[in-house]
Amino acid sequence: MLTPRVLIVEDESLIRWSLRQKFEERHCRVSEAEDGASAIEAIESNVFDLIMLDYKLPDTTGLDILRRLHETDGDTIVIMMTAYSSVENAVEAIKLGAYDYIAKPFEMDELLFTVGKALETTQLRREVRELRHHLQHRYGFDRIIGKHPTMQSMFETISDVAGSGASTVFLTGETGTGKDLVARIIHYNSDRAPNPFMNITCTALSESLLESELFGHEKGAFTDAKNAKKGLLEMADGGTVFLDEVGDMPPALQAKLLRFLEERVFRRVGGTEEISVNVRVISATNRDLEKAVEEGAFRRDLLFRLNVIPIPMPPLRDRGDDIRLLVEHFVASFSKEFRKNITKIDEKAYKKIATYPWPGNVRELRNACERAVLLSKNDALGPEDMVLGRTNQTGEGNTLENFQLPPDGIDLFVLEGHLLRKALERTKQNQSQAAKLLGLSRDAFRYRLEKHKITQG
Repeated sequence: MLTPRVLIVEDESLIRWSLRQKFEERHCRVSEAEDGASAIEAIESNVFDLIMLDYKLPDTTGLDILRRLHETDGDTIVIMMTAYSSVENAVEAIKLGAYDYIAKPFEMDELLFTVGKALETTQLRREVRELRHHLQHRYGFDRIIGKHPTMQSMFETISDVAGSGASTVFLTGETGTGKDLVARIIHYNSDRAPNPFMNITCTALSESLLESELFGHEKGAFTDAKNAKKGLLEMADGGTVFLDEVGDMPPALQAKLLRFLEERVFRRVGGTEEISVNVRVISATNRDLEKAVEEGAFRRDLLFRLNVIPIPMPPLRDRGDDIRLLVEHFVASFSKEFRKNITKIDEKAYKKIATYPWPGNVRELRNACERAVLLSKNDALGPEDMVLGRTNQTGEGNTLENFQLPPDGIDLFVLEGHLLRKALERTKQNQSQAAKLLGLSRDAFRYRLEKHKITQG
């Protein structure tokens, strides 16, 4: 912790001297004020971590100074000292933001214990403030790179949503288009930024565990529920909950989510108490939910409720020259991170990049740039540095050129089933990851599982 700065506002010189000695023994930088006027002057010209404030001063009261502090600097820790203690004064001081209220004559050890706790609180507030500033910088609007008209339109929508009281936002788009980033940008550029941003991927957990994570549970609600637990919705009160891949939420949970979105109340698993929270729900999907509704896999009424403010995320292949801007940004960023001196990107490399469809969108482009910068031996990136598409373990493009067709041929249906099973085996039965291994959407992967009558056990 940095050296704490302490202001002692006290009209009795002996008390000021005594407190100064104790604080300086603890390596604090101490300033003194003997009346309200000099206290205000010190406060206006310096930043203090702690103010020891006497209630009765020659020209004013400590409460008056506390009111002024409350209006201008709500982060300063103040401990009131008084020989004229009363319940009313103590309550008023706490309401105005005083950390504690100590009656004179006080025990020095007791006071120093309280001061130690107060300075810990100051340090925690400073760290939280710095973290908040870092997050707001990290997730500023400038973190989305793009000049294409569709991106400019999206920027305007995101800015409007962040500054509004909109409680439900729906992000749609292919994998890798930046839905998670946009969700965080909306949160950290809104008045909800001081409060939590909680996110969960709806395909990552079983139905029962997902329900518990979202809504929490009471003690004894199920076998392993040894203690009550708050869910993400409860912990995010005042902030934002991001539901990624909401299109894959199990049907039973869809009904519970719909009720929450309509009434803004829920019950923990195994509970009877209605819990009300104020959260912004941002959901995202890469699925065609209209099609999912037609197939009976998703509730139409939930889709209507989620789709209050839709924000479509355009695929990278439709963003024109934005690809060049992104490449320049990623290469410069990774060059700095890896301490490389890459100053140029060959036009042939740009041409190769421009003609590739980018099924993984911005995430795939970022990974390709990271690999190119990391492995390049030159100051300029050429087309040979940009390895696009899937790679095998040798790092070469996996074009299946080395695949040998058996002399008697092969049953394509049997081969497809074999690949589906191998993908599930490698990903420990995770359908989303298995689909990615085979370059399929999750819907396409499920369709093939049904076609081959493959069940997961």
